[in-house]
Amino acid sequence: MSDLDRYAVFGHPVQHSMSPQIHQAFAEQTGQRLAYSRLWAPLDGFEAVLRAFVAGGGRGANVTVPFKFEALRLATRRTGRAELAQAANVLSFEGEEIVADNSDGVGLVRDIEANAGCALGGRRVLLVGAGGAGAGVLGPLLQAAPAELVVVNRTEERAQDLVLRHVELAQACGVRLHTATLHAPGEGFDVVINASASSLEGAASPVPASALGSGALAVDLMYGPKAQPFMDWARLHGAQPRDGLGMLVEQAAEAFAAWRGVRPDTAPVLAALRALKG
Repeated sequence: MSDLDRYAVFGHPVQHSMSPQIHQAFAEQTGQRLAYSRLWAPLDGFEAVLRAFVAGGGRGANVTVPFKFEALRLATRRTGRAELAQAANVLSFEGEEIVADNSDGVGLVRDIEANAGCALGGRRVLLVGAGGAGAGVLGPLLQAAPAELVVVNRTEERAQDLVLRHVELAQACGVRLHTATLHAPGEGFDVVINASASSLEGAASPVPASALGSGALAVDLMYGPKAQPFMDWARLHGAQPRDGLGMLVEQAAEAFAAWRGVRPDTAPVLAALRALKG
């Protein structure tokens, strides 16, 4: 394995991650030779595990919960979208430099528009959660030009801070961006995106069902069993449920393209993973 370029996904937990299968499928499809693994880091030990990986020849990393904020702080260089999000899920190691990027939002928008067939332009969108996941997706969601985008969070101040950071972008994109409360987020949204920790806690939804418009698209950024309560809730109330597997594949393709200089075709990889899930 020493002759292969090494990549990894860091998380806590990380054993559930499907990133190794995804990147291996991309590598086979594009004729790239690489090794991709999962690396668990203790909550207070991400930097040490990351630097050991880099010292051992690591070329790049995906970063998942709860290390996206720390990943940004460790970077010596940041892309514009990582800076705006103040969170990073992609790291590239170039000599002594650690370059931080955020591909979450681009991945989510591509999944919603290309895979789910829901154009965001002119729609009303509710974003639930203002942590690392919510921060990572807000910028690209605004760039998709919905008519209105409302951000709600358990801690309202955090939602307000996130919105303030994106005010100029929202104005440039012609989007009405504002906050509301979890209990009264507004009604009848076309798209509801759950980027909160509720699915990690096994909860169905942190917002009332009145937030869902008729036939709304309801997306949970989690995938697998953790996303099921939210998806069941959405289906029960007449919405079209979608988990975060498509986003995972699309954001991975963005990272792969940055690392390897070639963009894989995501459709067959996503289809294979969906079939695997049954």
